[in-house]
Amino acid sequence: MSWGSEQQGQQGQQGYGYGYGQQVPPQPYGQGYPQYDQGYGPPAQPVQYEQPWQYVAEEPQAAASNTIRMDPVQAEPRTEPATEPRSVPEPEPEPEPEPGSEPEPDAGPRPKGGGRDRYFDALRAIALVRVVAYHTFGWAWAGLVFPSMGVMFALAGSLMAKSLERPALKVVKSRMRRLLPPFWFWGFFVVVAMLIHDWMPGWQIVFWIVPVGDPPGNQWGIQAWEILWYLRTYLWFVLMSPLLLKVFRKAPLPVLLLSLAPILVFQYAWQPPYNRFGSGLTDFATFLFCWLVGFAHREGVLQRLKPALVILASLALLAYGGWYAFAHQAEFGTYDLDEVPVAQTFWSAGFVTLLMYFKAHYDVDFAWLARFKRLDRTVTIFNGRAVTIYLWHEIALVLAVPLIDQFWNVPAFEKWLPLESQWFLFGIGWVLIWVAIPLVGWVEDVAAKKKPKLLP
Repeated sequence: MSWGSEQQGQQGQQGYGYGYGQQVPPQPYGQGYPQYDQGYGPPAQPVQYEQPWQYVAEEPQAAASNTIRMDPVQAEPRTEPATEPRSVPEPEPEPEPEPGSEPEPDAGPRPKGGGRDRYFDALRAIALVRVVAYHTFGWAWAGLVFPSMGVMFALAGSLMAKSLERPALKVVKSRMRRLLPPFWFWGFFVVVAMLIHDWMPGWQIVFWIVPVGDPPGNQWGIQAWEILWYLRTYLWFVLMSPLLLKVFRKAPLPVLLLSLAPILVFQYAWQPPYNRFGSGLTDFATFLFCWLVGFAHREGVLQRLKPALVILASLALLAYGGWYAFAHQAEFGTYDLDEVPVAQTFWSAGFVTLLMYFKAHYDVDFAWLARFKRLDRTVTIFNGRAVTIYLWHEIALVLAVPLIDQFWNVPAFEKWLPLESQWFLFGIGWVLIWVAIPLVGWVEDVAAKKKPKLLP
């Protein structure tokens, strides 16, 4: 069943689209970016984006284009240095600097060597690298190898369950305070750039203040604002978590299994409305299981299950998700999980259940990373600047294209550098990301009420 195709807006109207069923596999960045291609590199082709089923708001005169949602990433700070790392993109803080406040108790097993749990930190770092790689190469199989979004929502769910040992309102306000200032800082540049390029927003600009719905934008800036679906979905989960956790604790396993039902209802029985609310509802249903399996990890539910049961259930979920993706390839135009919500739900559910159970049952902490100081330091930076990397990586990849175009003017570069290679673009993109980390990453420290630092 098709979930709709993106519509082209007329003058004075606004076009919306999920992209379900109308997509083709995303084209990698290395084929050129039409705005910046100056004729030195290979012919320019349009670029598509991850996560296609999100609602898209465009400039009235913008031409219709395929959209793909972006993977997240969400870093959540901690309330005390202990077992769980932060989730992407929002960091989980240390105890609130308020008189009489107490650090929240550590509900999970501590790493053997004390300090942060490097297993979760490493998963988050891998997810970030996978995100950038997907948006560079456009690999349809990337989600099958490592479903970053499901992993990140599971990590965020675990940390949220721990944080809710404190008053719920305080936790929700803390999450929003740590996420919104970096978003506002980044959004200022994006919005101003779109205004310069003939964009005139309506009342929907309020979603650039609190992105509980997809912020609007024009076609010129789509590579930047397309990724914001993840922030919107994360905020939905944060706002719903106090209620979700209460329901989960009443019947953990039945609630976990029933969380797979909404996406099937949306696919076969009732299609959500074709607007911002419908887009958010679809994304919420797609990753609800992953968020709740984070609850299950934190609450000790997974640890009490028998390995054989967990493995069989996870393999069944993976099998159904993989079968659905390939069996409906003709309908959706690809087997990319980011194009097929049912496949994304079940494949991610099986994948993250194995990862979280592996952690819960065997108490894995990846403490060995400390023996590789550079690698350990890199993982630390990735987790400390996850919001920055997530928000700015698309802009880095866009800017890498005109930069590489200029390399063609230098005969030595043209002769000796692989300017047409996607891998070269990938490398230049990461160089620009590493430049952005000290330049703008300090905003995350300010949002967390910490002393600003160039590197975490």
